[in-house]
Amino acid sequence: MKPMNIPLPTIEGVGPSCLRISCSSGQNILEYLKERFPKVTSASWISRMNKGQVVDEKGVPIGPDTPCRRGGFVFYYREPREETPIPFEEDILYRDDHILVADKPHFLPVVPSGVFLHETLLVRLKKKLVLEDLVPLHRIDRETAGLVIFSVNPGTRGDYASLFQKRKVEKVYEALAPTLPGRSFPVSYRSCMAEGKPFFRMREVEGIPNSETWIDVLRETGEITLYRLIPRTGRKHQLRVHLAALGIPIINDRIYPNVQPAAYDDFSFPLKLLARSISFPDPLTGRDRCFESRRTLS
Repeated sequence: MKPMNIPLPTIEGVGPSCLRISCSSGQNILEYLKERFPKVTSASWISRMNKGQVVDEKGVPIGPDTPCRRGGFVFYYREPREETPIPFEEDILYRDDHILVADKPHFLPVVPSGVFLHETLLVRLKKKLVLEDLVPLHRIDRETAGLVIFSVNPGTRGDYASLFQKRKVEKVYEALAPTLPGRSFPVSYRSCMAEGKPFFRMREVEGIPNSETWIDVLRETGEITLYRLIPRTGRKHQLRVHLAALGIPIINDRIYPNVQPAAYDDFSFPLKLLARSISFPDPLTGRDRCFESRRTLS
């Protein structure tokens, strides 16, 4: 499928958001957007429309009375609330004409979401490097530190993305968690995971296992152990759920086993989880590639 042209430019590292229209008959676009985003006021949408910041897939400006066209697209810029600066910097470990490897700090989201827009790894890199075509090939949680690979070149993006789809990428993580006496390692832990409550949590349920993590011990220091984790599958929060299920939740985990209040401006207790390394056969050269984070858990 041919990629869609983006009809609005990137501004300070931030590209436009895209929404596919699925509206009721007879609605105009303002009515649809108010229904789709109830927290955004009509005045805010009209202001953006008046500035030419709401357009269709051809770049034609959209006004409040523009009829909905089911299956069409709306491109627009988000207007988030003022963000709390995240006082940690990412590192660029590698860059060529096709990929970029970044070493992400704790607390920094990979892509814009919720209250985060400018304070995200993607927007920071776009702004610093002036790379409008930068796209992450995979993601890690905001709370997790470590490696993220980006595509730089749309022409070869599919070649690298296919590695993840075909499970040809090996990711190795490290985690600090309580020592588990009486259990032999390494161990392969498998379970059936499903969406939980609240919506952002996962849980284990009865059923055929759909998640697997290989777990080993790297260093044991009294009541705390440094574990090596290799996910064989890629379920949301898989490593966090599996260690919590074993009775050794990752240190400073605010979601597992119990949800604690979110504190977006509290950077005192980073989750002790690190995406340590990532390895794959390069689809263009056939060479084995391996990258390793320079960060450590302490």
